[in-house]
Amino acid sequence: MAGPGDPPGGPEGAPGGGEDEYRSVVFDESFVRAARLQEFSARERMADHAPAVRRRPPLRRGVSRQVLLLFVLITLAFGTAIYMGVRHPYQSPAAQQAAEQARMTVVPLAPRGKVPGAADAAALYARSPAAHFAAGAEGVPLPGARRTAHFSDDQVTNALTTAKNYIVRSALDPGVLGGGEVRSVRVLLDPDQLEQFDASFAHPAADGRHAPTGWLVRFDRARAQLAGDEIRVRGTLRAVESDASTLEVTADHTMVYPLRAAGDARAEVSLFTVRRELVFRFDRDDLRLHQTQLVASYVQAGPLSCAEDSAGHLRPLLAGQTAKGGGPAVTDPFTSGGGAAVCGTLASGAQPAA
Repeated sequence: MAGPGDPPGGPEGAPGGGEDEYRSVVFDESFVRAARLQEFSARERMADHAPAVRRRPPLRRGVSRQVLLLFVLITLAFGTAIYMGVRHPYQSPAAQQAAEQARMTVVPLAPRGKVPGAADAAALYARSPAAHFAAGAEGVPLPGARRTAHFSDDQVTNALTTAKNYIVRSALDPGVLGGGEVRSVRVLLDPDQLEQFDASFAHPAADGRHAPTGWLVRFDRARAQLAGDEIRVRGTLRAVESDASTLEVTADHTMVYPLRAAGDARAEVSLFTVRRELVFRFDRDDLRLHQTQLVASYVQAGPLSCAEDSAGHLRPLLAGQTAKGGGPAVTDPFTSGGGAAVCGTLASGAQPAA
């Protein structure tokens, strides 16, 4: 065994003794005593040496740059998808087409002689072609609705019902007939036609586009008023599919109004007749929202004087009156966009018999 003074592994030269690398190292007592041992303080270890544990970078508050970039990319992707859906180059022309402007014609019908009158409307109705007409909205019956190639029974019924509502509100509502509110009619129109509708009432014109009497029936309140509530009506409604995305409803109705001079309850009553042919158009949004596009309006009304403007209000000739001399307003064939001024003669058979 190795003694206390022997190097590790036993005495030199002994079998199994220390390795050759330790032979040059002498650990005597003076060397050990002379060795200086120093332990660094905590502050010195932190200042001169790397810390034993690596510190993590401080945690940043708020949204990181990567998260913000991802949010921007997602927003751009959604925006692009929405834009391509709205402006898709392969959308059908019907889907892109906005509602067209309504075309309207108002034809005054002038009587040959004096306008017949009576003490009450019942006597006049009994002697007129309107004797068997229904009263009010009952004269605008809905036909049986049949599905088309691309529209269901319910959709066809919806179109017919909206067209009937338009006719009733625009031609049978006493408030509208008296030249008052028009909102009840306006709310039934497609939003794309509201600008034309509003312009017609702000600046009436007999130009085939902006005649209030093309949109609805209204009388000059300073001249005539209703003589009773019974308005006689007869007509038809017909719905057809014009293409895969559009329904058209054609309305043809004759309405007869009992009128007397405004503010005179003792004045004789006369009958005033309006024939309206309206064409309505419905796309799928209109059907869903119960709105319509008025495509065309052709109105014949009398007795009127051809010399008076009938675009803004109807100014009826009342019992005992005759038409003024002169024809309709002049028409300039060199002006584009305007409608021709027309006037007709009211047939004797269209008025109550003497």
